[in-house]
Amino acid sequence: MHLSEVRQQAIAPALALLPARMTSPAAEVMLLAIGLQESAFRYRHQIGGPAHGYWMFEPAGVRGVLRHAASHAHALQVCNARGVQPAGAAVHAALEGDDTLAAAFARLLLWTDPAPLPAVDAVGAAWDLYLRTWRPGKPHKSSWGPLYARALEAVREVSP
Repeated sequence: MHLSEVRQQAIAPALALLPARMTSPAAEVMLLAIGLQESAFRYRHQIGGPAHGYWMFEPAGVRGVLRHAASHAHALQVCNARGVQPAGAAVHAALEGDDTLAAAFARLLLWTDPAPLPAVDAVGAAWDLYLRTWRPGKPHKSSWGPLYARALEAVREVSP
């Protein structure tokens, strides 16, 4: 899927379900970069693994968003809006086919981090945030820079 389609079909509707303070170019860049890193926006089910959605949520990550004090109420609202029972197994299953739900949960996972989002050009700080929030089992730092640059370019194409 092209990044402009991801923005229009998943990220924009997801951010519309969340408080306006969660919407920013920095948030969109992070969502695109993480999606590129995790699935290249090609896979909604981890090959040989349990993760679902373009942002590759494992069951523990879903439970974390549902339970975290910073994201809990928002996650319930998103689940209600998407017609998904706000329970770990139900959300995890739905992430595979609901890109808006997946994008909203990805934004909420970022929201659980106490630090503000990195500036859009702070690729190193963005990598650190990705590591803190996604806790990837096999992080690939060598691919992060080019993928982050693609995400940044995609957001800058339509943002002033």
